[in-house]
Amino acid sequence: MSQNQEVVLLRQPETRPVAADFELRDAEMPMLGPGDLLLETLFLSLDPYMGTAIKGKHLSGGVRPGDVMPGETIARVVESLHEAYEPGDLVQTRGGWRRFARATVQSVQKLTPGGVPVSAYLGVLGMPGLTAWAGTVRLAQPLPGQCFVVSAASGAVGSAAGQIARNMGARVVGIAGSAEKCAYVRDRFGFDACVDYKQSDWREALAAACPDGIDAYFDNVGGTILEAVLPRLALGARIVLCGMMQQYVSATPLPGPALGPIIGKRATMKGLVVYDHQDQLPAWRRIGAEWIRDGKLHFKEERVAGLESAPAALERLMAGGNFGKVVVQVTPG
Repeated sequence: MSQNQEVVLLRQPETRPVAADFELRDAEMPMLGPGDLLLETLFLSLDPYMGTAIKGKHLSGGVRPGDVMPGETIARVVESLHEAYEPGDLVQTRGGWRRFARATVQSVQKLTPGGVPVSAYLGVLGMPGLTAWAGTVRLAQPLPGQCFVVSAASGAVGSAAGQIARNMGARVVGIAGSAEKCAYVRDRFGFDACVDYKQSDWREALAAACPDGIDAYFDNVGGTILEAVLPRLALGARIVLCGMMQQYVSATPLPGPALGPIIGKRATMKGLVVYDHQDQLPAWRRIGAEWIRDGKLHFKEERVAGLESAPAALERLMAGGNFGKVVVQVTPG
C-alpha cells in the first residue's frame, strides 16, 4: 500500500492564503475499529469557504496551525469492517486533505455515478450545486422573463445558478473577471449576456444588459460589485447573499454599500447557508444529473494532479485565478 500523506496548516494568513501557509507531511496509516472503513482519496474539493475557515470565521469550524485541512472528498473503499461496504465502493465524505483516511459508515455516502463523472459530486452535484439550487429556487425565485444576475458567473456556484435560472425561464446575465470567462459563460453555459468587471465601463455594460432592472441578484462576491448592482434593482427585487469573496481576501473590513435602494425598490435581501438546505440534496442530484445527461446543465472543472498541488491551487482560487470548479485528483481513479 502507498505511503499516507496529509496537508496541514502552518500559519493563519492575514489576508488570502498562499502555498507557503501549508505543509505536505508523511502520515501514519489510519487504524480501523469495528465497523470502520479505510478510504483512499480520489478527488479533493477546493472551495472559497476554506479562506474563512483557516481564519476561524466559518460555520463549518475553524482550522488552527497544525490541523489537517478539511475538505469534501470522493474516495474508494480500500478496506471495510462493515457489511454494507466492500473494497472498490465509491463514497463521498469529509476526508480532508489526506491520501488515506478512516471513516465511519455514518460519515460517508455511497455513490453510484450513473453515467455522470464522479468528480461532479464535488461540484455541480455537490455542495456548490446544492448552493446554487437552493439559492435560486428557494430564495431568488426568478420568474420567466425576469432578469437574473449572478456574480462569479464562471465559478462552480455561479455557473450552476445561472443555468438553473435559465432553465426556469429567466433572462440570465453573468458577471465574471475576463473576456475569456465571459465568452465561456455565454457560449457554453448559455447565459444571455456576461459583463467583464475588470473593464472600466463594466457598470455601463451591466446597465445595458439589464435595461428594465435586475429582478434577482445572486451575489458570490460582495464589495464593489454588490454596490454597483444595487442602483440597478427592479421593483420587488430579491438579493441572495451567498459569498463575500472580496471580504475573504481583505485584511480589514470593507466599507459597506449604501442600502437605500433596498428600501426604495422594496427589495428583499436574504443570506444563504447551504447547510439549511441539505434536505434538497437528493432532489437536486436527481434533477441535476438528468439535466447533465440532457445537455441542459454544463460544468467546467479545473483539475490539478497530486495532493502536493493543493496549496498552490487554493492560493490561485482565493486570488480569483481559477476557471471553473477546482478539484485535486489525489489518486488516479
